[in-house]
Amino acid sequence: MTERVRAAALVRRSEDIGSVAAGAPAATARSAPHAFGGGAVIGALGGLIGLGGAEFRLPLLIGGFRFPALQAIILNKAMSLVVVASALPFRAAVVPVAAVLGNWRIIVNLLAGSLLGAWLGAGWATRLASATLYRVIAAMLVAVAVVLLFGHDASASGALLTGPAQMLAGAVAGLAIGIVAALLGVAGGELLIPTLVLLFGADVKLAGSLSLAVSLPTMLVGFARYSRDRSFAVLGENRRFVLVMAVGSIVGSFIGGRVLEVVPSAILPPVLAVILLLSAGKVWRHE
Repeated sequence: MTERVRAAALVRRSEDIGSVAAGAPAATARSAPHAFGGGAVIGALGGLIGLGGAEFRLPLLIGGFRFPALQAIILNKAMSLVVVASALPFRAAVVPVAAVLGNWRIIVNLLAGSLLGAWLGAGWATRLASATLYRVIAAMLVAVAVVLLFGHDASASGALLTGPAQMLAGAVAGLAIGIVAALLGVAGGELLIPTLVLLFGADVKLAGSLSLAVSLPTMLVGFARYSRDRSFAVLGENRRFVLVMAVGSIVGSFIGGRVLEVVPSAILPPVLAVILLLSAGKVWRHE
């Protein structure tokens, strides 16, 4: 009997080693501390800059927690919704809610395109092969890194366009941002903030809160579209992981909102862009 037990233990050990060598997640890879810590750090970035933090969470879900591409996007979308919904009120001490609501025309203008884009992008993502989706994700991460490097250097110096031309440009920009947001499972703040600053002449801190107000309904539309795909079951299958990461994300977004006034925003975009480029390379090589 002892020999059988030893033999069974050896077989299990060899299977575990083989799983790790093949890139399967270790038992601790999705542990509560890792999920909470990852959610908190990325949530803090979201609260600080006015993003959902999903651009940094997606490579973590794929490379660190070993979720397949489409499942990672759906999880990413869920966590981004948590960060966006919590970051907006947490930033209210610096950017009052009244100031956000006072710019409702800008929000509606961008939503006119982004809601349609979110639905289309989510539909495309569910039909792409995993290998193709990894390549698309990597390419978009590089594009977002470029926008972080150059788009956030812009300062509010007046609206680029006015009148009907501004409304048309806002709807087209919203459409493109909605597609990107759905394909990556992101809030789209890296693209929304430069658009708000350059096209509408918004202050960068106000733009961060406005981007959250646009992102929330846009992400809900994409989320609704993803719910029709069988991969949506990943949320129920990983309920504990999702809840722990959500709590970490809320804690992080609270911290990010509190330190918004004291952290120099100029140093963040270059650092985040480098992280994105490294992440893009890792996702591109993922199989």
